[in-house]
Amino acid sequence: MSQALKIALGPLLVAQGLWTRRRTLRLPEAAGPREGVAGEGEPLRLLIVGDSSAAGVGVEHQREALVGHLPRRLGELLGRQVQWQLVARSGVTSAQALQLVKSWEPAPAEIALVILGVNDVVDRVPVARAIEAREALADWLFENVSVRHVAFAALPPMDRFPALPRPLRTVIGADARRHDQALAAWAAACIDVSHVPLALSLEAAHMAPDGFHPGATGYRACGEALAEQLALIVATFDNTRRP
Repeated sequence: MSQALKIALGPLLVAQGLWTRRRTLRLPEAAGPREGVAGEGEPLRLLIVGDSSAAGVGVEHQREALVGHLPRRLGELLGRQVQWQLVARSGVTSAQALQLVKSWEPAPAEIALVILGVNDVVDRVPVARAIEAREALADWLFENVSVRHVAFAALPPMDRFPALPRPLRTVIGADARRHDQALAAWAAACIDVSHVPLALSLEAAHMAPDGFHPGATGYRACGEALAEQLALIVATFDNTRRP
C-alpha cells in the first residue's frame, strides 16, 4: 500500500484501530512455570525472550503454550535435555524487551529464541529503530547471558489476523512484512544471529478467542516448527559450555 493511500485512509485507520482495541478480548498470560527441563541427555540451555505470544496469551497454562511444546520437541530432535527459561511480557516492543530481560537477569544459556515485533508494528515503531533495538538486545544477550546464537522468529502474517478489520488489516500486514524483511536482511549480515521463518496456519481453529493470538493447536504447531529450526542451528555449533 502506498504512503499516499495510507495518509488518505488515516482517519478510517485510526477509527478502526480504536474500535479494535475496545472490542478485542483482553486475555491473560498463561499460568504456570517460566522455567523447566525437558528430555534427557547432554544439557542444552535455552532462553526464550518475547511478548504475549511467548508468554502464552491465548491459552490457560504454559503446558499448552509455546514452552509446553518447543523444549520437548527440541530435546527429542537433538537427543538432549533442554533446560529452558522464559522471559516474556504482554505488550513489549523490541526496545522494552531489552529492559525486561535486564531486570529479569536470566541464567546463562547457549541459545536464545526471541519472539518480538508485533507490538513494534502496532505501536508504529520505525523499522530502523526496531532493528537497532533487536541489535542491542542480541548484543546484551551475547555479553551477559553467554549465548552462542540468537534466533529471531519471523513476524506473523498480521494481514490474516481475524481480529483486524479491513483496510486496517491490510495496512498492518504490509507494515509487518516490511519489519520482517528488514529483520531477515539484518540477521543475514550478522554472525551468530538468524531469522527463523515460520509457516503459520491462522485458521480460526488454530487461534485464541481474541483473534489475535494462537490457541492451543496453534501454539503446538508453532512450538514444534520452531524446535525444528533451532535443532538445525544447534547442530551447526559446538555446544560445549563457555568458560
